[in-house]
Amino acid sequence: MGITSHDVARLAGVSQPTVSRALRDDPRVSEATRAKVRRAAKALNYVPSEAGRTLSTRSTRRVGVIVTDLTNPFYPHVIAPLHDELRTLGYRMMLITQRSDEAVAEERLLDQSLDGVVLATATTDSRLPAQLERRGMPYVFLNRDTGGPDDYASVVDNEGGGRLVAQELVALGHRRIAGIFGAANTTTGRDRELGFRLALADAGVGLAEDRVVRGAFEYDTGYRALPALMAAAEAPSAVFCGNDVVAIGVLNAALAAGIRVPEDLTVIGFDDLPMASWEVFRLTTVGHDLGELSRQAARLLVRRISGDVDPGGERLVLPTEFVPRATHASVS
Repeated sequence: MGITSHDVARLAGVSQPTVSRALRDDPRVSEATRAKVRRAAKALNYVPSEAGRTLSTRSTRRVGVIVTDLTNPFYPHVIAPLHDELRTLGYRMMLITQRSDEAVAEERLLDQSLDGVVLATATTDSRLPAQLERRGMPYVFLNRDTGGPDDYASVVDNEGGGRLVAQELVALGHRRIAGIFGAANTTTGRDRELGFRLALADAGVGLAEDRVVRGAFEYDTGYRALPALMAAAEAPSAVFCGNDVVAIGVLNAALAAGIRVPEDLTVIGFDDLPMASWEVFRLTTVGHDLGELSRQAARLLVRRISGDVDPGGERLVLPTEFVPRATHASVS
């Protein structure tokens, strides 16, 4: 039987978990203890069993990807190309789901011997990026970021995409316009709404607050919001949705209520997921390159791991385009 971390622990006079933490330079372990563990490991000729990991480099060639909701159809379409690009770059991907406990998520990230982390579902008030920064863990944002000037992120031109939708609706003659946006503490929700509002204001068209709903980027958000919006004394003729999943919820709510799309109501989404083009939906939306969004996040993280980035952040922004299909029409 070969030398194990338990043998190192006995020689160093520490616990086995302390050995694991010390050999990956976890800052929770004192420098004196780390040195004692390294001496014991060297004396026993012990090398961790992680493939490709050595005491000299302490590299695992593993990257963690943290998401909150794998049931959302958006994430499989960004996770798959992220996995493929990381593999091409010589890294393995480990998926970590986070619900609400950031302390637990941080502990899981730091206990997995990772070289870096992709944060795919960050909010503007998230504490996790600062915690990772303090621990010296390289990370990048994918799709969302905190909006700070020092972010390393691969994102979409959300504000520009919102402007495209507003300009199209105004050109079609819509004035009774509603918005079902993402949560206010996400840059995707905030910036898409901002661009939409600014372009409407430029055209002299207002967006009344009673025609605005904010919520999670989920099917139920759109499905539940539409009946209340349409029950108003003056129902909207068009609704811009924070993403395609919300828009599909709106389409189904409209179908259930006997509201014709696009004759009675124009519906526009954002992201151009593959399902948006299905014949059953044929959703008009805002498109961008989902695959490239992930690939450039992977490349940016690997550069950050290797130290090949400028201090002060780097924000890679993908352009958007209006994708016309069958759910928009001019005002009759």
